[in-house]
Amino acid sequence: MNKLNLNVIDETSRLRAVILGTAASNGPVPALEDAYDPKSRQHILAGTYPSNEDMVTEMEAVNAVFKKYDVKVYRPTHIEDCNQIFTRDIGFVIDDVFVKANILPDREEEIEAIQYVIDQISPDKVIRPPEEVHIEGGDVMLYGEYIFVGTYRGDDYADYIIARTNVEAIEWLKNTFPHKKVVSFNLRKDNLDPYNNALHLDCCFQPVGKDKCIIHKNGFLQEEEYQYLVDFFGKENCFEISQEEMYHMNSNVFSIAPDVVVSEKNFTRLNTWLRNHGITVEEVPYAEISKQEGLLRCSTLPLIRD
Repeated sequence: MNKLNLNVIDETSRLRAVILGTAASNGPVPALEDAYDPKSRQHILAGTYPSNEDMVTEMEAVNAVFKKYDVKVYRPTHIEDCNQIFTRDIGFVIDDVFVKANILPDREEEIEAIQYVIDQISPDKVIRPPEEVHIEGGDVMLYGEYIFVGTYRGDDYADYIIARTNVEAIEWLKNTFPHKKVVSFNLRKDNLDPYNNALHLDCCFQPVGKDKCIIHKNGFLQEEEYQYLVDFFGKENCFEISQEEMYHMNSNVFSIAPDVVVSEKNFTRLNTWLRNHGITVEEVPYAEISKQEGLLRCSTLPLIRD
């Protein structure tokens, strides 16, 4: 079997291979006590939780864009009645290394569904952090020699099902990738209010293009950490999104190349800004999937970029 030679050093270089989640068999609407995040909870209560058919349609629109750009797309193997949309949570690539995430225990079978892809990677390039290290791909943002990581440093970490990356993970990244500069950001968490909850770093920040980023100030608990990113990219290169735009996940778009971004078709202000900066915007419908507090970046796991 051909080995997959992984390569991901940033969020925007030309994409060649990716794992795209699947919504083929999401199962029934979850019970309220099984909701993993405040937005899913909100839609379960309102009776507006997305249907399988709608989510399949949305994901196929993304798949079609990948085909258009000649990207090799892998899909998870089918598990009956299992939400397999958010592949970014279960693993991620740093340089040429695949990191299996330590995720919520009842999501373990999601990793098994992409094992056939992992089997094509050289075994010495697949690692799993020790048990005490909690880390999910949505919190890990690559930018050349930098790894930006979302975390939650509060003593009440264990009280938040939406706190997915802990302080131990920051140390582990520093030790495992010593050639990288690891910078961590304390994120705002709220189990019940989706307007005040940054589930992952990519819910309030993401680099786009060559030197720009999308950012939401209120997602950061420490203003100086938000300011660090604004200074890093330069204020004129930062697209500030509102609380409403953060709630609809405007920072959770996905780059196929520095000049090609896949975005939700309702993100009019963001999409206009991207186009004004010379970026081609491939618009897709993704509003139903966003009801689960995840969008385009969350449902993709890049394996190879140029």
